[in-house]
Amino acid sequence: MTRRLIDYGESAVLLEADDLAEVVALRPIITEEFTQVIEVVPGARTLLLRLRRPLAETDRRRLLALPAVPPELDEQELTEIEVDYSGADLAEVAGLLDLSPDEVVAAHTGQVWTVAFCGFAPGFGYLIGENDRLRVPRRSNPRTAVPAGAVGLADAFSGVYPRQGPGGWQLIGQTDRPLWDLDADPPALLQPGGRVRFRAAR
Repeated sequence: MTRRLIDYGESAVLLEADDLAEVVALRPIITEEFTQVIEVVPGARTLLLRLRRPLAETDRRRLLALPAVPPELDEQELTEIEVDYSGADLAEVAGLLDLSPDEVVAAHTGQVWTVAFCGFAPGFGYLIGENDRLRVPRRSNPRTAVPAGAVGLADAFSGVYPRQGPGGWQLIGQTDRPLWDLDADPPALLQPGGRVRFRAAR
């Protein structure tokens, strides 16, 4: 374990983790057990902890030694997203994975995805699955305009574009479900630690 804590101004610390799996496991533990932490902002290999007060030395040592136990899945907390699996890159993804398009859809809908962290655009969640069966590279030629609601794959992640914009992910489908709504609380449908199950549109 090679974690380390870096002071980040007067009211935050940056916890560097070993990998993304550790970030996902540590986020709910820190949120629940450290009352002096106001907010936890996860990244691919870091967690930014906003603090009410500076951490005592005992808390710093505890953070560095916390066991990274994956949170238990609660089926009632799943966000379901219905998808029309007719994406422009579905056939290419199937070829890359040596699967049929129907098998790609079955693999995408047949597992629970976790929001590891958010970024790129407001409401965009980087989702990690229960396995690496759908791991594909980004497109060699990114698109200048990906439509809002496009569902894609890139490396170990799946994601849904909350608004139109450029992107290099492999597009396998489309959803009508809004991912970002300024009138909602919170505006982003997907929050770090949230669980998602995709459903094929009938």
